[in-house]
Amino acid sequence: MSHQEQATIIPPETLISAYSQGIFPMSEHKEDNEVDWYSATRRGIIPMDQFRVSSNVQRLIRQGNFEVRYNSAFREVVKACSDRETSWISPVIIESYQRLHEMGYAHSVEIWKEKKLKGGLYGVALRGAFFGESMFKNDKELDKIALYFCHQRLKERRFKLWDTQFYTEHLSQFGCIEISAEEYEERLQQAMDFRAFFD
Repeated sequence: MSHQEQATIIPPETLISAYSQGIFPMSEHKEDNEVDWYSATRRGIIPMDQFRVSSNVQRLIRQGNFEVRYNSAFREVVKACSDRETSWISPVIIESYQRLHEMGYAHSVEIWKEKKLKGGLYGVALRGAFFGESMFKNDKELDKIALYFCHQRLKERRFKLWDTQFYTEHLSQFGCIEISAEEYEERLQQAMDFRAFFD
């Protein structure tokens, strides 16, 4: 399902209300000043107890040749996620999520090497749910390392739902599964009834 509207920034209360109902915005092109609203009929989630990464990623994590930071460069992470040929992350999306970040709802997990941001992800935390938005890497496997540390944070803080919006073959390697809209609605409601804190 989608509904299009033009905006310079999506009001934070609109975004928060939408996420609480399983609805999220995307722009068709990164140059667009318009957003479409979606609620997938089949939904991708990563169950907390089913997350996994490859042995190669585990080895890189053990080596620890990087620094993990949270929320230190949120805008830079979102911009890096949009820096590809085709992207749904438009200036409207960037500004809207920056506002959510300033209000404590949107968060970044960042991987730094040699004092440079080399990989990361961002998403929205609302009560007991975390809605993953996008990730990037400028060095091998660093997006997957960011995903690993995101999972660690969500598990520590007892989040109930890790929403990936869509199921993809790429995400399946981390334990992503696809569920029906009905099951998703039930899981989302359980998550909205629980209070967790990403920070």
